[in-house]
Amino acid sequence: MKEQKPHKAKTKKDGSSSKHMSVRSILGGDILANDFFKRQTTLLILIMILTILYIDNRYSSQQELIQIDQLKKELTDIKYDALTRSSELMEKSRQSRIEEYISTEESPLETATSRPYLIQKD
Repeated sequence: MKEQKPHKAKTKKDGSSSKHMSVRSILGGDILANDFFKRQTTLLILIMILTILYIDNRYSSQQELIQIDQLKKELTDIKYDALTRSSELMEKSRQSRIEEYISTEESPLETATSRPYLIQKD
């Protein structure tokens, strides 16, 4: 039978073990040289791309919601303006207002003294 040698952890150039990760090695970028990260590079790139797309989609939807709120406010303002103009027109087109306007403007028009009559078709 072969005699098995004890398994030693791989050592790096600086003498530190690859299985032991310190904060310094993580912040220094040594973690990216790990075999796990080398094998999963495409997955990590895909995750980063999907994260960027998610952030962009959320930003776009927030901008659309802001624009929808602005358009709703503008629509409300336009409705109130149209209602105001409609009421002003109704007020100016009342018969009493028209008679008052004609009498004050020295117009040759006068209010009719005879009743209107209906023309019937044969």
